[in-house]
Amino acid sequence: MKKSVYLDHAATTNTKKEVLDEMLPYFVEEYGNPSSIHSYGRQAKKAIDKAREKVARALNARFEEIFFTGGGTEADNWAIKGVALANQNKGKHIITSAIEHHAVLFTCEYLEKRGFEVTYLPVDSYGLVDPKEVEKAIRPDTSLISIMFANNEIGTIQPIKEIGKIAKEKGVYFHTDAVQAIGQVDIDVNDMNIDLLSLSGHKIYGPKGIGALYVRKGTRLTPLLHGGTQERNRRAGTENIPGIIGLGKAVEIAYENMEKNNQHLLRLRDRLIEGIMERIEDVTLNGHPTSRLPGNVNMSFRYIEGESLLLSLDMKGIAASSGSACTSGSLDPSHVLLAIGLSHETAHGSLRMTLGDDNTDEDIDYVLETLPPIVKRLREMSPLFVQEKGGYQYV
Repeated sequence: MKKSVYLDHAATTNTKKEVLDEMLPYFVEEYGNPSSIHSYGRQAKKAIDKAREKVARALNARFEEIFFTGGGTEADNWAIKGVALANQNKGKHIITSAIEHHAVLFTCEYLEKRGFEVTYLPVDSYGLVDPKEVEKAIRPDTSLISIMFANNEIGTIQPIKEIGKIAKEKGVYFHTDAVQAIGQVDIDVNDMNIDLLSLSGHKIYGPKGIGALYVRKGTRLTPLLHGGTQERNRRAGTENIPGIIGLGKAVEIAYENMEKNNQHLLRLRDRLIEGIMERIEDVTLNGHPTSRLPGNVNMSFRYIEGESLLLSLDMKGIAASSGSACTSGSLDPSHVLLAIGLSHETAHGSLRMTLGDDNTDEDIDYVLETLPPIVKRLREMSPLFVQEKGGYQYV
């Protein structure tokens, strides 16, 4: 019997009812502009401040170090362009990794066309950046290091604290894209020596179109948007009050329930990985086996094409991804999977299943029942192998 199973939480999550309930009054009743000095404006400003405090508390940051943005992509752009432009007198060299989200990679490419130099660090077969390689790449003209907290495709969690320590010792600003990590990993920006951190609402059961950038006090940062004096003169534009309220509530809920949710996700994740390995041959787990996000399962199925696998699963009511949702329309294999050493053919046969709080053991049972016959059928149709007694053979 067909059922509906959503396994694409790394792409986006639903907005929790508690989050929506807190947002609703700010669409209709509490609609004042926080820049206005009358009571309507003051009420809106108070609500924004309350949300800012919730985000700051989750990161062990100061209230005044949180700036709301239109999402994680804007936060990444602002962190990288803002630091690069504000500190170009020191130097025009940036360090990042080969497996960053395109919001970071394309921003770095943009700056390269404008005279900046970027070092793209390799990763090992698990997708880990070596802190020693970060240290070796630092030059006198290095102004910024940007390494993501956890990868959006393979779920590998980076050694952020070690990298942050190196950046501080060398006097280089350190930014981390924590869009996937927020709400699933303990983050202390002071203990980890993080100077800038990007996050987004729609990955943690908050609304879309809202994010935040943490900026350590004293960090030199050029504004990305110019206009009004909102966000203490650093991010112009009338604030998305309902979105900000929703983000604050989503962050609060995520960290209140993180330990319980993570235990649930880890158990289901490991059940899914073990079940697939037991039932299907020629399968590889991508990413670090243990230092990975609790809900991330990324596997490569040899001899088949990922898009066909996705469509077949969708017909059975299972929603998954072949990589980042932002690039799902591309025919090119994932840059992340190529960076960890997979061949083009193997990378094309990847499947990302990302679990959420509402997934159940019944969901895992259904996937384990549905996935093997789909893989078998697609392999029988594939020109990459022929079926022989006892298994499949490459041709």
